[in-house]
Amino acid sequence: MSTDAAKPTRREQILTAAAEKFARAGFHGVGIDDIGAAVGISGPALYRHFRSKDAMLAELLTGISDRLLLGGKDRVDATTDPTEALDRLVRWHVEFALRNPALITVHMRDLDSLSDRDHRRVRESQRLYVEVWVQTLVDARPALDRPRARAAVHAVFGLINSTPFSAHLDTSAMSRLLRDMAHGAIAAI
Repeated sequence: MSTDAAKPTRREQILTAAAEKFARAGFHGVGIDDIGAAVGISGPALYRHFRSKDAMLAELLTGISDRLLLGGKDRVDATTDPTEALDRLVRWHVEFALRNPALITVHMRDLDSLSDRDHRRVRESQRLYVEVWVQTLVDARPALDRPRARAAVHAVFGLINSTPFSAHLDTSAMSRLLRDMAHGAIAAI
């Protein structure tokens, strides 16, 4: 059995190290040499993989937004039951948040460090992801109007995305807690 698929590429290793470093010290508090040292290469050697530190940040933040959107669409498309689709979305977002606390921190702190073009791209993917949730929530609760559904979705995201600051339980227990709280918040509207 090959383990090549499980082993991250050098580019993925660099992005993971950059996310961890940016989460701890902020985008502007991290140098290219810091990231290189974290993956065992010189800072200048990173330029074989990325044109700049800005390009790393852009790939991190556009990448998480695109992954959330595609993952959300996949989960909704896998069922015709809107209540099940909503549960799949909650589970997806909770799983993503628990696996990627550094990326959430970087997004919250450093989104405004992106170029205007990359910032717009991230926001467009995020908008589309929100709309996947809104449509699913409205399908599950037809009496709910879209503005209220959208506000609820953003509130649920805030709850789930608090994991870099609130994950004080083991992953399994934290996952259950977040899913229960997200469903409770949705039930309250």
